[in-house]
This record gives sequence, structure tokens and C-alpha cells, in this order.
Amino acid sequence: MAKIHVLLKKEELDGQRLPGKVVVVLDILFATTSIVTALAHGAREVVPALNGEACLAQAKGRAPGSYILSGELNADTLPGFAHPTPLALLREDLAGRSVLYSTTNGTVALAKSHAADHVYAAALLNGEAVVEHILRHHGGKTVLIVCSGSADNFNLEDFYGAGYFVSLFAQRAGSKLQFSDAALAAEILHERGDALECLTRARVGRMMLARKLEDEIRFAARKNCYTVVPHLVEGSLRAA
Repeated sequence: MAKIHVLLKKEELDGQRLPGKVVVVLDILFATTSIVTALAHGAREVVPALNGEACLAQAKGRAPGSYILSGELNADTLPGFAHPTPLALLREDLAGRSVLYSTTNGTVALAKSHAADHVYAAALLNGEAVVEHILRHHGGKTVLIVCSGSADNFNLEDFYGAGYFVSLFAQRAGSKLQFSDAALAAEILHERGDALECLTRARVGRMMLARKLEDEIRFAARKNCYTVVPHLVEGSLRAA
């Protein structure tokens, strides 16, 4: 019987045996929400990088105008880069372009996951599409839902998002799946909580409110707006 497990922060990936498993990475505020949004609005690909220097290295040899640099470090936008939140990216001309993307936590979590059989970036925005895709194509595999967290800390918004995914797996294939205690705890939070409340009360959410980014939080709190399923293959996230 396939298992669904939740990791509370990306650092827990270091102790996991990833081959043979499917990883779903969540960074609700905002990396994976931005990745989903960019691909849903016509970006050719999103290339996650560990830092700004790696983004610039990815840009070398690419045609001018074929890519967008976007990223932050410790919530500060990198100099010369587009702001990496979803609504900010929508103000860019995304169609047909590569987004070279670096964040403090989400892109690091994706890098840590590379040894898994399949790695997906997900958000509240595309939950149903991701769960349906995994059940259809990887139904027998263990799924690790990874909360990116922040600098080795637990993040409420990611745990709420993980609970949403657990609830979707339970609704669609509950009798065929085993859920870890962490997965069940996340599901309970989701079932008893409100998305916008969890996101705004979380530490990162409060920081974003202080920066007048309430619209970005409201955008990230929406569910099932997009059907895109970002799949990491050879270092590039593309629609599966």
C-alpha cells in the first residue's frame, strides 16, 4: 500500500532515502506558488537555482529576451532581478520565456529533492491537478509532501498546504493509502483552518503584510485555479 508522508521542513530531506519516491515541494509564500503561476501563464520553463549567481550562470549563452531573472535572498529581491512573488511575475512578459528563479527556501527544497524518481512543485493553486496526476501516473509509490519551511524552521503556511494535499489524496484514494502521523496532523489543521487566516497569521505572512503585500497573500490562498503540474526534469520545471 502506498504511503503519504509530510516532512515539516526541507532539512528533513537529508535523512530520507529518495530513490523510488515521489516528492511534492510546497513553498506557499511564495516560491512554488510563483512557479505554478508562471507556468500557468505561458512561461516555457522555470529553472530553479540555489542562488543568484547560479541564475546568472544559467543565463549565459541564452538569447537576450528569452529569459527572466527572478529571485530573492532572505525576502529581499536580488539586485537586477524581478520580484519573485506571483503577482509581480504576472507583470512580466512570461509567454514563451524561461524564468531563471532563485529563492531562499523553495528552490533549495527542489534541489534537495533531485534524487527522487519524480519531483513536482505545487501550491494551493493547483492542488487537484497535482494529486490527480500523481494518482494516475505514480499510484503505487510513496509520496513525500515537503514543506520548505524557512532556515530550518517550521512554517505554518506550508503545513496548511500539506494538509490540503493530504485531504485531496484521502478523498480520492484514501482506502488505498497509508498516512503518516505528520500527514494526519496536517490534514486536521487543513480541515479545521482557513487558508487566508493561516497564511496571514503565519510568520512569513505577517512579514509580507508589513511589506504591503496582502494582495500576494490573497492570491496564494486560492485553491484550484490552475491545472498546470510543474514537473522537475533535468533541472527544469515544465508542465507535465
